[in-house]
Amino acid sequence: MRIDIWSDYACPFCYIGKRRLEHALSQFEARDQVEVVFRSFQLDPNARVDLTRDIHDQLAVKYGMTREKAKEMNNQLAEQARGVGLEFNFDTVVHTNTFDSHRLSHFAASKGKAKEMTERLLQAYFTDTVNIGDREVLAGLAAEVGLDAAETAAVLDSDAYGDEVNNDIAAAQQLNITGVPFFVFNNKYAVSGAQPGPVFTEVLDTVWAEEQNTPALQVIGKPQSQAPDAEGCDDGSCNI
Repeated sequence: MRIDIWSDYACPFCYIGKRRLEHALSQFEARDQVEVVFRSFQLDPNARVDLTRDIHDQLAVKYGMTREKAKEMNNQLAEQARGVGLEFNFDTVVHTNTFDSHRLSHFAASKGKAKEMTERLLQAYFTDTVNIGDREVLAGLAAEVGLDAAETAAVLDSDAYGDEVNNDIAAAQQLNITGVPFFVFNNKYAVSGAQPGPVFTEVLDTVWAEEQNTPALQVIGKPQSQAPDAEGCDDGSCNI
């Protein structure tokens, strides 16, 4: 079984959804026969690398709410993250452009380190709150998962793997994906958003039991909302 996951490192629900899927997989008897492929998606492709406004102010401006309300919403989201064993430190999150981090993830995949790199980048953004738009920071994170820092720096200083990122984004557009996380199982079923664990368990069992040539792509779970508290991030609507 193959699971393609479109996500962005600046999407909190992508990290939460990843954990929920991992928990479902840990209880899935055929988990050793499941291939997980991480695909790139950018919520804010025009974001600056060195944006200085904090997340609470940014959310308040975007949705026309007070800073206090924005902070309350982020605190609620951090509580959801704690429910799956994650620590989100929104007070110090550095919002940045994620294009280079996606290029790094494709480079890591070429070295067999996609899983480790994806986890490290999400942790770096939401827990360690470092600037994952900074190429020196990215090279250091790559070294932590076993990649060569000098080779990584050379990759980041070039335009390598940019086409791979853009191809993933184009593939998402062809599938009418406007929000992340978005999980596609064997090109048959899709799960939109950070759905509860039983939803992932259901689709794992369903896909495993069915024939490999089921034609239609079906979305399992409730549709994603564009509300800022939805269980997923819509393109341009969730820039945390």
